[in-house]
Amino acid sequence: MNMSQLETLVTISKTMSFRKAGELLNLTQPAVSAQIKSLEDEFKAVLVDRSQPVTLTDRGLVFLEHAERILAVVEELKQKITDLEETPQGHIMLGTTTSIAIQILPRVLSYFQNQFPLIQTSIQSMPSSQIYSLVENGSVDIGIGYLIERNPDLETSVLYYDTFELVVSPQNELAHKDKIRLEDLKEVPMIMLSPDTVGRRFVEQVFKEHGITPQIAMELSSSEEVKRMVELNLGAAVISKLSTSREVRQGSLIRLPVKEFETSHPVGVIYRSGKYINSAMRQFLADLKGMPETQFIGSE
Repeated sequence: MNMSQLETLVTISKTMSFRKAGELLNLTQPAVSAQIKSLEDEFKAVLVDRSQPVTLTDRGLVFLEHAERILAVVEELKQKITDLEETPQGHIMLGTTTSIAIQILPRVLSYFQNQFPLIQTSIQSMPSSQIYSLVENGSVDIGIGYLIERNPDLETSVLYYDTFELVVSPQNELAHKDKIRLEDLKEVPMIMLSPDTVGRRFVEQVFKEHGITPQIAMELSSSEEVKRMVELNLGAAVISKLSTSREVRQGSLIRLPVKEFETSHPVGVIYRSGKYINSAMRQFLADLKGMPETQFIGSE
């Protein structure tokens, strides 16, 4: 048994195809078949059901669990050996919200990658609630999102504070009011973020506390989509103040202060407690934590 055979089995479990696994691993389909057959012969068990789509047998699923753990240990060993070098290097998987990925990370990553070109970063966009679970299970190395819960298995550190504010199109009738009360939004079409986002939960909680049922015109998965709909005057929205900076400067959106929404929400970095932190992650975390808040909100 060797690492290549284990990687092949793991890849087959994900692609459900010998051909696709071969393409990802730069192997021919016969080579993939030979590796799996060799494993099956060694362990005297059928690991893969070769009918279409390809799936793992019960024995294969047990084998997969241990194969993934072995590969994770080997990867950690590689990182520890690499960390003996003086120059930080490696790969970091970041998980963050769409608005943070668009508004914050370009400035942070451009600086970081200029300083440490041997460190590669990949970004996955997701709701803050999902960031926590993916950091905890190891799918994401470092998360950047709203700090919404306490978890003994995770470490967090505040980077800056954001608020959610009401925005409308300049053509919206609310844009010409001197003062907006929460009650004024009872009959206003609201463009909402999806229910799994921090912003949506916050807005619903505020409305609920004041006995208001919002008139939801549509639900969208990201702040960027919400902003486009508001610009078309299809409704009002309550979204991250930071994410609307450019549109407010350009005049395509108007911010309207509403007292009940004036709550600060911490945004920070999230990573797993007890996990080996390689040199790339150590450097990235040190740089993030060392940045002043103005580095994140300086686009105002």
